[in-house]
Amino acid sequence: MHVVVGSENPVKREATTRALERFGPVVRTVSVDSGVDEQPRSVAETITGAENRARRALEACEADYGVGLEGGAARFENAPGLFLIMWAAVTDGDRLERASGPSIRLPDPVTERIAAGEELGPVMDDVLGTDGIAEGEGAVGALTGGVVDRSDALASAVTCAFGPFRADQYRDS
Repeated sequence: MHVVVGSENPVKREATTRALERFGPVVRTVSVDSGVDEQPRSVAETITGAENRARRALEACEADYGVGLEGGAARFENAPGLFLIMWAAVTDGDRLERASGPSIRLPDPVTERIAAGEELGPVMDDVLGTDGIAEGEGAVGALTGGVVDRSDALASAVTCAFGPFRADQYRDS
């Protein structure tokens, strides 16, 4: 199985490889434009970014599947605060499937800076005194005390977005 990920971020490649490892994937990456803001600020914008990355990756490279991963920040009805969210999209060129990864409430000082227009990665780097957190444990790793890192979280999203291509229950959907 040949898979192309619509980002050159090594964490996104690792997450996709981990999610699909039982199928022995050959995973490549390609830089594509998500078509959304650098810091998506809604579920809809985050999903659109993942979809665009999946489609554009498959258009750019010969592969069986294109994978798009996008992180964002969003508010949910009945849940106070701003949440870090992650979405994946997988396409075979005909079908496009989507799934979310885990979400976690962002600390108030981080929320204030995101609401003021800053991007999560640089904000987290500033708060933590790190450089390049988005290509390592990610905000989710820092905010769970290392229990779940960004690769784990994104792998969950990829697994669930890929599921409908494998599960019989979706054959006629």
